[in-house]
Amino acid sequence: MKVIAIGKKLVPVEQVAFVEPFDPSVSPEFKPEKDYKGGIVMLNGDIVLTEQTPQEFAAEHELHLFTEDSVAVNRAIVFRVETFEPTESFKPAKPYKTRLKWRGLTGGEQSKLLLTEAETVIAEVLGVKEGLAKAAKRPARELWLILGDAA
Repeated sequence: MKVIAIGKKLVPVEQVAFVEPFDPSVSPEFKPEKDYKGGIVMLNGDIVLTEQTPQEFAAEHELHLFTEDSVAVNRAIVFRVETFEPTESFKPAKPYKTRLKWRGLTGGEQSKLLLTEAETVIAEVLGVKEGLAKAAKRPARELWLILGDAA
């Protein structure tokens, strides 16, 4: 098991779901002493702040970076990929296209919305050409993505 030190916290890389940019303007009352640039979202839903950008964290710890979102995902996690469309009750400000889902440590479902197209998510993570994603004859609402053996 690979463990990384982030400040005083020791974090097993296997428990990192993804890393996203940290935006301090979302919580103006939060005044950290350090210049945090990323939030590491753990399988249990906890968030650990880091001074690394998602790009830097991805490069150092071999996560896959979706450049359109600046989100790095852990290839060892089993994700499900769904297309996303806003509903009457949930209309996010950003034009999200994909929902990435996974099971947390307690079995509960967690998710992250992405701007990146679902087909691109699958093709990039699996290292497959666009043809694979377009090969499906019927539109798929949900696709399973197992990243553990992807390289």
